[in-house]
Amino acid sequence: MREFTVPPVEAAPRAGGLADPVFARGEDEPGRVVLGRKGPDGAWYDVTAARFRDEVLGLAKGLIAEGVRFGDRVAVMARTRYEWTLFDFALWTVGAQPVPVYPTSSAEQVLWTLYDSGATACVVEHEDHAMTVGSVIDRLPLLRRLWQLDADAVGELTAAGADIDEDVVHRHRRAVTPETVATVVYTSGTTGRPKGCVLTHANLMFETDMLVGRWEPVFRSRPGEPASTLLFLPLAHVFGRMVEVAAVRSGVKLGHQPVMTADELLPDLAAFRPSFVLAVPYVFERVFQAARRKAEREGRLGPFDKAVEVAVGYAEALEQRAFGTGPGPSAALRVQHQFFEKTVYGKVRAALGGRLRHAMSGGSAMDRGQGLFFAGAGITVYEGYGLTESSAAATANPPGRVRYGTVGQPVPGTTVHIAEDGEVWVHGGQVFSGYLNAPEETAAVLSDGWLATGDLGSLDEEGYLTLTGRKKEILVTSSGKSVAPAGLEERVRAHPLIAQCIVVGDDRPYVAALVTLDREAVEHWLAMRGRAPLGPAELVRDPSLESEIRRGVVAANTLVSQAESIRTFRILAHPFSEEHGLLTPSLKLKRKAIERAYAAEVEALYG
Repeated sequence: MREFTVPPVEAAPRAGGLADPVFARGEDEPGRVVLGRKGPDGAWYDVTAARFRDEVLGLAKGLIAEGVRFGDRVAVMARTRYEWTLFDFALWTVGAQPVPVYPTSSAEQVLWTLYDSGATACVVEHEDHAMTVGSVIDRLPLLRRLWQLDADAVGELTAAGADIDEDVVHRHRRAVTPETVATVVYTSGTTGRPKGCVLTHANLMFETDMLVGRWEPVFRSRPGEPASTLLFLPLAHVFGRMVEVAAVRSGVKLGHQPVMTADELLPDLAAFRPSFVLAVPYVFERVFQAARRKAEREGRLGPFDKAVEVAVGYAEALEQRAFGTGPGPSAALRVQHQFFEKTVYGKVRAALGGRLRHAMSGGSAMDRGQGLFFAGAGITVYEGYGLTESSAAATANPPGRVRYGTVGQPVPGTTVHIAEDGEVWVHGGQVFSGYLNAPEETAAVLSDGWLATGDLGSLDEEGYLTLTGRKKEILVTSSGKSVAPAGLEERVRAHPLIAQCIVVGDDRPYVAALVTLDREAVEHWLAMRGRAPLGPAELVRDPSLESEIRRGVVAANTLVSQAESIRTFRILAHPFSEEHGLLTPSLKLKRKAIERAYAAEVEALYG
C-alpha cells in the first residue's frame, strides 16, 4: 500500500489559541484539579483550575509590564517543571512565542538558538544557566531581559504586573488566532546545525485534539479515578510540549518530574500515581530490566522469565483476536496469566504507581517483545511516530487494535504516503509551516502541505506504518550492499548488557559495530557470578563479557541476511554522551560525530 488516510475525529479549530481553555476551565470548573505540584517537602499538592488561571493571568500581566509584546520570542531554558508550563501558557496568553532550549545546551548552542530565533527575553532555571547565557550575551543584541526561576522569577514578574488591567491581557489573548505562531522548536541536530520549526496554535491544537478524541480511553477520567499523567520528558522536545498541551486542553491532571533516572522517577510515579504516561522506549526498557535484575537477585529469575513468556503469549493472542486471525488466549494461558498477575504483573504496575493502564511511546523504535510484555502485564503501550515538523505524532497505534512492532496508523485527519524510494510523507493539520530563516531547507522537505520526513517505511493493508531506517543513514558497503542500520542496532540493544550500538560499514567490505555497556546491568551480571566490579578498561578486555556481548550480536544477525550481518564489533569503555557531543538531547546518536571521535576504533575493525 502506498497511501492511507484516517478521517478527522474533531473539526479543526477556527478561532482562539492555546491559552483559552485555561480561562474557560477556570471559569466553568474552578475547583477542578488540573495540575499537581511537588513542594519543597517532597509532597504533591493539587492546583485547581481557578488557581492555575490566576497564576497564568498574573504572570501574563507581568510579562506585559516588562515589555513582552505580541509576536515576541522568549527563550525558556529549564528542566521539566511546573513553572515551564506556567510560562508557556502565560506567553501564549499575550501572543508571544516561547522558544524551548535544552537545559544541557552548551554556550554555543544557546547562542545559536537565541540568535537565530531573535529572542528578546530568556527564562533560565538557575544560576549556571544564567551564566551560560551571560557568556554569550554580547553577541545577542536583541536580548533585553533575563529571568531566573530559582530566583523567584514568577513572583518578581507577577509583582511587576500588579497594576496592569486584566482587560489588557485579554485583548492580547483575543488577538490570537489559530494561524498565530505559537512556538519555535529547534530540531535536535543529528546531521547539522539545529533548525527552528515554526509551529502555530492551529498545529498544536489539531495535534492534541485529534489525539485526545481518538485515544479517549487514555485521556478519560473514571469515577473516583481522574485521568492524570506525570510528565518527565524534556519540555524542550516537541513530544513533551504536546503532552503538556494535550493535558491542559483535555483537563487531565498534569505533574512534572525533571529527572528520568529510575532512582528519581520511580518514587514520584509511586506518589503521583498517574493513569497514563508518555515516554520514550528507553524508559520502558529500564523498568523491565530493573524488574528482571530484582527477580534474579531474589533467586526468582526462572519464574520471572516464564511470566514474561506468558505475558507475551497472552498479548499476542489478544492481538490476533483483535485483527480476526485468532480466537484469543486459551483457557490454559488465561490460568497461567492469572497466576502471574498476582506474583509479577501487579508488582510491575505497582512500581509505576499502581494506576497505570496506558502509555504512549515515541522518539525511537520500541521492540515488539517489549510492547507485548507490558500489554500482557496490564499496561497497553501505544507506539507512535512523528517529528518536530509534525508537532509530534503523525501516526500511533489505535485503542483496541494495537499492532505491536509498528508505529500504528495515521493520526485522525492525517495522510501517510510512501514515495517511490520508500520515504514516508505526511500531510495533516499538524504539519509545520516551515523552518525559521531557512527557505531553502523548508523547500527541501515541504511541498503543497506534504512533509518529506527523511524516514523510510512501508504501509500494510490496514495502514499500519513500519519504519525501516533513515534515508541519510543508509550504509552502502564496498560490494554495493545497502544496509539500514537502525533496525540492526535496535536488535543488538535488546541484549540486557548493551546500552548503545552504532553500525558502521559505509564504503567498507563488511558491516561492523561499536557497542557500549549498561554499567548497572554489567555490575549486576558480575555480582551474580561472584565477581568483583571491573573498571572500564578491564571491562572492554574481559573475555567472558566479550563472549556474552557476542551472543547478543549473533542473535541480532539471525534476523538479517549474511551481507547485512555484523562481522565484528568493538566494546567501548564509555557510553556515548550528550556532554561529549555524541548524542542529541533526545538521546539520538550523532553518527558522524561518533565515527570521528572513534575513528581509530573503526579503523581497527577493518585492520
